[in-house]
Amino acid sequence: MRPLYLRLVATVVCAILALGGSSAAQEVATIQATATVVSGLTVVGANNLQFGTVTPGVPTTVDKAAVTSAGRWDISGTAGSEISVTFTLPLILDNTSSPTSMPISFSATDASYNDGTGSQSSPTGVLDPAAPQTLRLGTVGLLEIFIGGTVSPTISQGGGDYTADVTITVAYTGN
Repeated sequence: MRPLYLRLVATVVCAILALGGSSAAQEVATIQATATVVSGLTVVGANNLQFGTVTPGVPTTVDKAAVTSAGRWDISGTAGSEISVTFTLPLILDNTSSPTSMPISFSATDASYNDGTGSQSSPTGVLDPAAPQTLRLGTVGLLEIFIGGTVSPTISQGGGDYTADVTITVAYTGN
């Protein structure tokens, strides 16, 4: 029987050979984790929806292609990015000097958009302002959205100025 110290030395030598004695070559590679954050969205109300002077009892419509009177928003952000667009539409315009109101309505074809490949009179697409939309910013990161609508003054509609907010909410979808 071998002395204990010889068995201990033999065990340590075997362990060293097992750990460091491998002659296989090792290869190492590194990759990068990357991310690009899109630029913030900018939304500007560029033109109010303007019905002008209306006559009691006579509905008045503004077409979305009417350059001077249709409402318009200009949106800018990262080119080609997908965005969600939601409108908040009023049902009435309030008289600014009395407690009277006037109905306003929007049809399923009262909005349109231009992503840089069309124009206001020849838009890229038509939108239903009552439904959420998913669009893409144009190749230069711009999008114009236009809106028209109809006001319907009653036959006894009181005179004065009437207003309401027409709001658009825009957000990146992540796609």
